[in-house]
Amino acid sequence: MKKIIFSLITLLFLTNLVSAQVEKHAVGLRFGAGYGMGTEITYQHGLSDVNRLELDLEFNGNHEWVDNTQNNYSSWSVIGLYHWVWDLKDGFKWYAGPGGKLGTWNSMIYNSRYNNGVLLAAAGDVGIEYSFPAKIQLALNARPEIGLFNYGSGLNIGLAVRYQF
Repeated sequence: MKKIIFSLITLLFLTNLVSAQVEKHAVGLRFGAGYGMGTEITYQHGLSDVNRLELDLEFNGNHEWVDNTQNNYSSWSVIGLYHWVWDLKDGFKWYAGPGGKLGTWNSMIYNSRYNNGVLLAAAGDVGIEYSFPAKIQLALNARPEIGLFNYGSGLNIGLAVRYQF
C-alpha cells in the first residue's frame, strides 16, 4: 500500500513538470449534484503556470413536507482547493488536488429548532475543463468529501461556468 501511494505521489509531481498555462483569475458559478449542497460562487487564482487555488462559497436551502410536518434545512460553507493543472489538447485541461470545507448548517422541523452546528470536511477535486477563446471556461469535476466534524462523506459532482481574466 505504501508503494502504491508513493508511486501515485511521484507520478503526480513528475507530470506537474508539463506546462498547462493557468489563467491568472477566473470567476463564475458551480452547480453541484449528488451529494453536493447546492450552487457555489467560485473563484480561481493562478499561482503559476501549473498550479492554482480555488475558493468556493456554497449555499443550500431545502424545504419539504414529510408526514404533514414541514422540514427546513439551510447551510453555507467555504471550500478551499489547491489544483495541479495539466494540458490535454486544444484548450482542454485536467486538474486534481486536495482541499477542505468549513461551514454551518441549520435544520428545523415545524418552526422548532431541531439541530444546527459547524461542519468540517476534507475534500479532493478532480476534473476536466475547456477554455473557449472568448475567455469562458466550462468545467466538469468530482469532489469527494470526507466528513471530519458534523458532516457525512460522499461525492459531489458539479458543472462550473467561469469567466477568465
